[in-house]
Amino acid sequence: MYEVEQKAERTMLVSVNIKGTDREQANEYPEELEFLVETAGAEVVYKVYQELPKINRATCLGTGKIQELKEIIKEKEITLVVFDDDLTPMQNKNLVNEFQVKVLDRSGIILDIFASRAKSQEAKMQVELAHLQYMLPRLTRMWTHLSKQQGGIGGNKGIGETQIETDRRLIRERIQFFKDKLTDIDIQKSQQRKGRSEFVRYALVGYTNAGKSTLMKTLTSEDVYIENQLFATLDTTVRTFELPDGTPALLSDTVGFIRKLPTHLIASFRSTLAETCEADILIHVVDISHKSFRDQIKAVNDTLLSLNIKDKPILLVFNKIDLLEDMEIITAISKEFKNSIFISAKREINIPNLLQALKDLSDINSKTVEMFIPYADAYIIGKLYDKCEILKREDGDTGTTLIIKIKSDNIDYFLNTYNKYIIK
Repeated sequence: MYEVEQKAERTMLVSVNIKGTDREQANEYPEELEFLVETAGAEVVYKVYQELPKINRATCLGTGKIQELKEIIKEKEITLVVFDDDLTPMQNKNLVNEFQVKVLDRSGIILDIFASRAKSQEAKMQVELAHLQYMLPRLTRMWTHLSKQQGGIGGNKGIGETQIETDRRLIRERIQFFKDKLTDIDIQKSQQRKGRSEFVRYALVGYTNAGKSTLMKTLTSEDVYIENQLFATLDTTVRTFELPDGTPALLSDTVGFIRKLPTHLIASFRSTLAETCEADILIHVVDISHKSFRDQIKAVNDTLLSLNIKDKPILLVFNKIDLLEDMEIITAISKEFKNSIFISAKREINIPNLLQALKDLSDINSKTVEMFIPYADAYIIGKLYDKCEILKREDGDTGTTLIIKIKSDNIDYFLNTYNKYIIK
């Protein structure tokens, strides 16, 4: 049997903005949308931009523009229309009725990409949960001949339940099912993370396609999936690597962020993003060759805030310096963004300096103490190995002397609990 190659959807992109919107930024969003649509496997054949005094609550677009687009859709045989901003359920329904083709918004396209990228059972469940939450308010009456479902003897549906009500009830039940499953996975992963508490944990964050996975491969010398496409990584990857003094540390990589990332997607991926939430230090990777890297930095920072990640040490790492035509730009950016590092993960440029910066940041956010544990209290040593990094151990006649490195978030607890054993 030969596989029939599926024809790419002929797609129209639509961007609608309020008058007075920054035109340069307004032009850039559709460029990113085009990248998203092409990543999803569609072919962009037409782009539309409209400025309005206010967004039409019923159809998003103005009446005249809708009539114009209906003719273009017919002329160019367009099968899919994609809007750069999220549409309300009513807008989506009305636009489908007007255009008589499929209509999606940015969230719908991102969900489609996520569905194709999901590999693990957890990622598939997260995508399915996000998809159901997206679809729930967008259900329309699809089966008019089944407008009523009989209540039945002993049923609790009263005189009957409409088909759309049945669909919504089933979707809500499915949403709760996935939420419960993901909660169980989150509990299991939380236990696994506790077992790694003696290591300093770094987490890669950044805009999608900034080069996080390439940097992980460079630092850990292990194979990880790398592709020049949006959202190449959905599942969390955790690997070990060594700091300059030979100290082992953990590095995690997960889904990249993007502007206008739908809130329900962030919510669905909270268990995956837990590695980021619980990391000791964040490595914010930025594609310095992208013309709007400042906007991308802001988008990542906004997403971190939405995850309630704040007051956590962050090292800003500007990647892809090998793609710069003018290297003088580094001098200007280093003044704008203090204590940042400039590298090329692909060419392995300036990686030793990055590793040293990671170690320095770890040292700043930790405390080294010397302890003496009498043999009568030797059971404490096992707890210390679980919770701290043991730099040196010496067993004497009456007890054990330890030099221990404590991570910043454990210092207060540690000092209160083990203060009587601390020598200096």
